[in-house]
Amino acid sequence: MTIRFAAARTGRGAVLSRALTRPEWREAVNDNAGQLSRNALLRATLKHFAEHGLAAASRARDNAEVAFFAGDRAKYEYWLDICRALDRRMAGAVGHRRGEMR
Repeated sequence: MTIRFAAARTGRGAVLSRALTRPEWREAVNDNAGQLSRNALLRATLKHFAEHGLAAASRARDNAEVAFFAGDRAKYEYWLDICRALDRRMAGAVGHRRGEMR
């Protein structure tokens, strides 16, 4: 007959032990970083959608392309972010044509 060794369980793994102990609380990750910029982008996106309806994504794409060819990088990023919020595929196609990867 062979003898088999079974190691004892640790206190953390036992069912009763887990039920009777308090959970270890971890610090929350700062998920508010950039919240103001996201809120401003959301507000601008909703305003743009209210003005242009279902054509809002294509209008944002057109505005991004005009800004790109004018050399205005900040405006290009702004309109591309709005386009991305409305239609991610369309914005990806614009960025892909411009040689960007997002």
